[in-house]
Amino acid sequence: MAEPLTPQQTDAIIDALYGGRKIEAIKLYREATGAGLAESKGFVEKLEAELRAQHPDKFKTPPGGKGCAVGAGVFLAIVALGAGVLLVFLK
Repeated sequence: MAEPLTPQQTDAIIDALYGGRKIEAIKLYREATGAGLAESKGFVEKLEAELRAQHPDKFKTPPGGKGCAVGAGVFLAIVALGAGVLLVFLK
C-alpha cells in the first residue's frame, strides 16, 4: 500500500501535470509513496484525466502529451534524413 501524499507533494504532482511533465509527476508520486511504476502511472493518469475534466484551461499541452515533442520528433527526422543525404554526396 502506498503512503498518503502531503498537500505539498500533491501540489507538486499537479503542477508537473499542468506543465505537461507526466514522467516527472510519476517520479514524484513514486518517491513520495514508495509505489511501483505501474501503480504510480495509473494514479497519475487517473489524476490527469480528472484534472483535464475539471480544469482543461490550466494544461500547457493537449491530451495525450503531444505538444512540442511531436515537433521535435519531426525536426529530428528531417535532420537525420538530411545527414543521410549529405553522407551519400560525400562518398
